[in-house]
Amino acid sequence: MATIDPILVAKAGNKEIFLLPNKSNRHGLITGATGTGKTVTLQKIAESFSHIGVPVFMADIKGDLSGLSQPAGNNPKVAARLEQLGMADGFTPAGCPVMFWDVFGENGHPLRSTISEMGPLLLARMLNLNETQEGVLNICFKIADDNGLLLIDIKDLKALMQYVGDNAKQFTTEYGNVSAASIGAIQRGLLTLDGQGGDQFFGEPALDLGDMMQTERRKGYINILAAGKLMQSPMLYATFLLWMLSELYENMPEVGDLDKPKMVFFFDEAHLLFDDAPDALMTKIEQVVRLIRSKGVGVYFVTQNPLDVPEKVLGQLGNRVQHALRAFTPRDQKAVRTAAETFRQNPAIDTATAITELQVGEALISFLDDRGAPTMVERAFVVPPASQIGPVTPAQRNSIIKDSLVYGHYEKFVDRRSAYEILKDKTVEEMETAEQAKKDALAAKKQAKEDAIQAKAEERQRLAAEREAERQRRLAEKEAAKPSIAEQLISGMAKSATRSVASSLGRQITRGLLGGLLGGSTSSRSR
Repeated sequence: MATIDPILVAKAGNKEIFLLPNKSNRHGLITGATGTGKTVTLQKIAESFSHIGVPVFMADIKGDLSGLSQPAGNNPKVAARLEQLGMADGFTPAGCPVMFWDVFGENGHPLRSTISEMGPLLLARMLNLNETQEGVLNICFKIADDNGLLLIDIKDLKALMQYVGDNAKQFTTEYGNVSAASIGAIQRGLLTLDGQGGDQFFGEPALDLGDMMQTERRKGYINILAAGKLMQSPMLYATFLLWMLSELYENMPEVGDLDKPKMVFFFDEAHLLFDDAPDALMTKIEQVVRLIRSKGVGVYFVTQNPLDVPEKVLGQLGNRVQHALRAFTPRDQKAVRTAAETFRQNPAIDTATAITELQVGEALISFLDDRGAPTMVERAFVVPPASQIGPVTPAQRNSIIKDSLVYGHYEKFVDRRSAYEILKDKTVEEMETAEQAKKDALAAKKQAKEDAIQAKAEERQRLAAEREAERQRRLAEKEAAKPSIAEQLISGMAKSATRSVASSLGRQITRGLLGGLLGGSTSSRSR
């Protein structure tokens, strides 16, 4: 395997200061106050990695780094610095292959992730959740996993939160308590994230890291994230870069020490990553920084003050470039002392004093040597980059985007069936089932009512029939008790005869009585 030439970064008089490619995955730190030359140093180191075939990722907050795509022009300051360093004759302007990316899809290829890939820990950081709310978010992710609910975009997560909130009681026993207050807080956080660009960042096609790790004519691609708009939401910016770093850590194989890194990742405005980070997140950051070098990835933090980086992380950063710091406040003075103490001291330099005296483009530098030990700090001027210092024009940017290897792939938004659609269908199905059950219940009630009316009618008919039968029975008995016609005639004749006899006897008795009363009959009277 061919030996990779060391990277010339700076010169101290006639002494050249090199960054060794086989030690570049031991990470690094570039610090300094605003306007001291950090961006140009970052550009010089990034293009140097590209020239040896190493892909690079960096965020471009001010838009200046887009010039990496173009050869250096006639910049008087660059010419003066080259003359000062005695490098004017050997300087060859050269651009680098560049891919532009943008979460919002305005100044580069759309750069997306999915909710599932982001995970609950980083999402909790994005949403600024407390410990209890983060626990509920973890429960929701577990429920999604157990029920085959794919979480791709924010509407998927919103639908999941609504589903879990509406059915909290049935999940409590298996997963733990899910409070309505926590669900509400997460939903409010998602609304805020939507407004910050989360609706554009979460979706598909999601980023394939392999698209960033490409080369062209033996030069590594420099992937530049247009972060000017993204920086308006600092928490989203920091968490997004941490997600990318985590993706590299999770997806790249162990390779050990190589002759050069497989990729170099520059984390600008690094203090945003560590500000108010919860313990769980800090633990993850420290783990990623400590172990990702074995995946062949070098991480370089860029920030104004070395105090912005926690000690456990700072101890992992072997290659350091320190630009000027101001010592106006007690915190500034502490930062100067901290920066000075982290270097391997050089007897020829008063490091603490030099930090406050450095000119623009001048820095205190200490890189790792062949044994992996820090070299003594040197005060030197950074070599100007061979690419253009300053931004490209919008027309140049658009041309580079359209000529890109991945143009057209990430520009086509894909919305496949996921949790939102599944839960929506489930809700519709449940509503239809409930509606059908309601209809069935109404139909059953109506049928029962009709059956009751029919039963009552049948009962009335039965009773009427029984009454009619009873009446008929009585009539029959009555008819059966009546005498026959002959008997009636005989009985009539007998009654008539009896009446006649009785009448005759009556008359006789009457006459007899009357006759007796009147003194006898005529015959007797005549006698």
